[in-house]
Amino acid sequence: MTFDELLAKTREVASQIDAAGTDFLAVQVNLKEGGVLYVEVKNGAITVEPYEYNDRSCGITINMKNYDKLLDGKLDPVLAFTLRKLKVDGDVGKALEFANLLKAR
Repeated sequence: MTFDELLAKTREVASQIDAAGTDFLAVQVNLKEGGVLYVEVKNGAITVEPYEYNDRSCGITINMKNYDKLLDGKLDPVLAFTLRKLKVDGDVGKALEFANLLKAR
C-alpha cells in the first residue's frame, strides 16, 4: 500500500468516527517507510492532512503494513505498543485516546 492510499484510507476511517465527545486531539503518524500525516480532532470534527503537525498531542511511529492493520482493526494498539511495533512520542494517554476512537467506529 502506498502513502497516498493510506492517507485516503485514514480519511475514510475518520469519516466513520463519531468524535462528538472529543474536544481536542492531534496525533502525528510517522510512517517508517517515509511519509507523515496527522489526525486532528477539534470540536468533534476530524481532519486528516499529509504533513507534520507541530502542536501535536503525541506522535506515533509505525510501519505502513501495521498502520494499515491498525486502521482495519486487525492490530490492537496496546499490543502493538507492547511488542514495539508502534512507538509513542509524547502523551501516551492521547495515543490511547486515538486508538479508542479507531476502535469505536
